[in-house]
Amino acid sequence: MPTYEYECAKCGERFEKFQSITAVPLKQCPECRGRVKRLLGTGAGLLFKGSGFYITDYRSESYRQGAKAESKPHTPAPAPEKHATGTEKKAATKGVKGKTA
Repeated sequence: MPTYEYECAKCGERFEKFQSITAVPLKQCPECRGRVKRLLGTGAGLLFKGSGFYITDYRSESYRQGAKAESKPHTPAPAPEKHATGTEKKAATKGVKGKTA
């Protein structure tokens, strides 16, 4: 059974009434006995419990595995090796030239 919201035209009182859908709307304010008008409600929120209510519940196994792989954090690529500058290369090769095999 839905809950209807009413507003009194005389005193401005707003109230809610739990009524069946087929019930006749109220006509008098419970506070001042003035005329009331049933307001358009936003409706009640629905709460679905259990499995099968979310789009991800029906995904294929291959889709779930692909999504799982994408969500894993990526490991950063190793930093490139630093190359020796011109003076360091000369110093490194000097010691090698003097040795004989």
